[in-house]
Amino acid sequence: MTAKSRFGFATTLAALAATVGLAAWGAWAVACPFCSAVSLTFSEEIAGSQVAVIAEMTEAPPPSDENSLDVAKAKFKVVQVLKGEQELGKKREIEAVYFGDSPVGTKFLVMGIDPPTINWSTPIAMTKRGVDYVTKTMDLPKDGPDRLVFFQEYLEDDDDMLARDAYDEFAKAPYSDVLGLADRMHHDKLIEWVQSPEIPVSRRRLYLTMLGAANRKQDIPLLEEMIKSKDRQTKGALDALVAAYLTLKGPEGMPLVEELFLKNEDAEYTDTYATIMALRFHGTEEDIIPRERLLVGLRMMLDRPKLADLVIPDLARWEDWSVVDRLVELFKTSDEESSWVRVPVINYLRACPLPEAKERMDELAKLDPESVKRANSFFPLGAAPSKDASTGEEATDEEATDKQDAARAEKPADEDSKKATSGAATQPKNAPPPAQSSAAPSRHSGELAEAKSAAVAGPLAPAAIAPGPPQQSLPVFAGLATAAVLLGCAFWAILKGGQQASGS
Repeated sequence: MTAKSRFGFATTLAALAATVGLAAWGAWAVACPFCSAVSLTFSEEIAGSQVAVIAEMTEAPPPSDENSLDVAKAKFKVVQVLKGEQELGKKREIEAVYFGDSPVGTKFLVMGIDPPTINWSTPIAMTKRGVDYVTKTMDLPKDGPDRLVFFQEYLEDDDDMLARDAYDEFAKAPYSDVLGLADRMHHDKLIEWVQSPEIPVSRRRLYLTMLGAANRKQDIPLLEEMIKSKDRQTKGALDALVAAYLTLKGPEGMPLVEELFLKNEDAEYTDTYATIMALRFHGTEEDIIPRERLLVGLRMMLDRPKLADLVIPDLARWEDWSVVDRLVELFKTSDEESSWVRVPVINYLRACPLPEAKERMDELAKLDPESVKRANSFFPLGAAPSKDASTGEEATDEEATDKQDAARAEKPADEDSKKATSGAATQPKNAPPPAQSSAAPSRHSGELAEAKSAAVAGPLAPAAIAPGPPQQSLPVFAGLATAAVLLGCAFWAILKGGQQASGS
């Protein structure tokens, strides 16, 4: 393995470690509800380093020689220390691996760890405005609306790197921070951006969320017009669009949404799914619309058997036990096109505290014991013991866990479903951005579809079937964190090996 390929492999490991670690944290943090961060922010990268400097290139790296083990390094003069003054000491000349073509005199953000020798990251070329931007972020509050006030000024900035970083800051901020910014939002710019076909769908989701948080009733006609539009580009961010509309319109906005996307059997699947996501948002993040009114809309989906599985976990999570008979009937009348409704129905009945729920579940177990087995397999950890349809004996938590693990090994969750429910994974700054998609999960047949339908509620699904955080999930989180640490260690071991090889 050449030094360059070793460095590339090490960089890949570092990216993977960061992704694993941040994915684990993302499951616990509440961020902008419809936004997916593209990469690590500058603030996150600096926080993860021990030394961060602004350095000017004084000597470009020599032409690379693929036959040589030497890693191409450029020389830099430190002009500003952002972090780690003590760790850096008096050293003001540094060398770092650099494969770009920026000219001598260009300023870079360079970060490092492991002093006193300091292993430097790949330098990031910065404009004068970029240097000013990064410098100012060092003095910002760690969270809160006052932090977002600064980044708001760089949304859709001409410098794409700054615009992307500002968007990521908003995407990772708690929704409560966005609400706290309401009176200081640039309303006219938001109106312009949500209507612009030039703005990517991912960013329009943020701007629609901000528009709803700004809480200006005069925006209702515009949002109604966008919701009714037949143009797919206009409705590309329908989940955030419907959520913003309902934030401003309140319960009086529900009839329009229901007529267009919930009761309408001709509505496109993606539109219906986006609307359900908007209702989930209002049921968990907002209190503008009473939950019972939201449930009226969700229950309409039970009249559309092919899509009913999308809302059953929500009905259970919100403890709507009024539809036991309807769900049992859905189970009994399901056909090849709606058979995936069976597992969510069983899980709903298992969560239901009403006495008749157990009786109906036993009844359905006789009709279709295989669906009950699959429900056991995909039942969240920490669930209460239940009877095994094939033996009539109670299954313990450990047995349920074994079944779940076996099912996951045999039928891994579909990646498109994961992306649709939890957003794109966070990547390092120099990683290419993932393709943005507003499509809802595709419909599949068989057991895999049932597994997907059980998880389609995203972060709501576990509590929908087994309220309360299961203790067994803690080792999973710890395992992810451990994996991130191990991968990080592997990265630096490989990088150091490359440096030693180049120096020998």
